[in-house]
Amino acid sequence: MSREIDEAWIEEAVERYRRIESLQAEFDQAVRTVEVSVRSPDGLVEVVVTADGTITDVRFLAPAQQRANADLARSVRAAVTAAADAARWAREKLHTETFGAYRRLTEA
Repeated sequence: MSREIDEAWIEEAVERYRRIESLQAEFDQAVRTVEVSVRSPDGLVEVVVTADGTITDVRFLAPAQQRANADLARSVRAAVTAAADAARWAREKLHTETFGAYRRLTEA
């Protein structure tokens, strides 16, 4: 028994694949360029991070010389931790905006 080939279905599948591939390229570019800024709870340190998690800048917003080393280290750690969370949030938001119209293959 031979199977009939549905040319229209194949063409639609190929076009859908190309669209997803294009969206993936847009997403990959966006996560490298979208930046999020966060500050430590004490306002001493600001970290700028891209959605892919790359830290692009660290700024001290107040004189660091007046702080104890342990306090300064705590501020930096807090800002870096917040930056990682912000990057994850930005990446998820971009993903939802980019691929929201496509249902996951694992969904029933």
